[in-house]
Formats: sequence, C-alpha cells, structure tokens
Amino acid sequence: VQLQASGGGLVQAGDSLRLSCAASGFIFSMYGMGWFRQAPGKQRELVARITSSGSTNYADSAKGRFTISRDNAKNTVYLQMNSLKPEDTAVYYCRGQRLWLEYWGQGTLVTVSS
Repeated sequence: VQLQASGGGLVQAGDSLRLSCAASGFIFSMYGMGWFRQAPGKQRELVARITSSGSTNYADSAKGRFTISRDNAKNTVYLQMNSLKPEDTAVYYCRGQRLWLEYWGQGTLVTVSS
C-alpha cells in the first residue's frame, strides 16, 4: 500500500495550490479519502474528506476555500486550496480509510508566507 502526496510548496497569502495523492495497493474506489494537516506544535487535524460515493465534508477552516475531489480512474484524491492564509501552513497528509483499515501518506509541506 502506498499513498504518495505531492503538490506542496511555498506560496504567498492569497495564492492557490492543488495537492494530489496517488494511491496504490488497495481498491481505491472503495475507500473514503481524507486530507489532514499538522502544523508545528499542533495536533494533526482533519481538513476535508470524501466518501467512496463522493460525499464531502470540510473543517470550518477549509469551507469555502478548499475543495476535495477524487478520480477513481487515476486512483488519486485532490485538494484544491484557494485563498491560502499563513495559518494554513502545515504538513498535509492524505489518508485512506475503510472499516478498520487506515492508510497514511508521507505528507507534503505547504508554507504560506504573509
């Protein structure tokens, strides 16, 4: 099983980034997928998730700015992040989950300068 996150980088406040997470080794379409983030000195928190059927939900901090989507044909989940703020700075992780099974990617760093 592998979850390869990419797309992070250094951007300015107000910019956009799209994160991608390519999955392999499990039946992607059957798994709920999520993006989490962990800022320095803070606990990992949910940013957004999408079910196997495509339903989504977002953390309050992400609503209206971030969009999670999935492409089952490409085994990839995306996080489109717009209007980025310095407080969005964190390592972003993708997670696949189904029943008691849970898989995590290695994370991609997003740094937003003011």
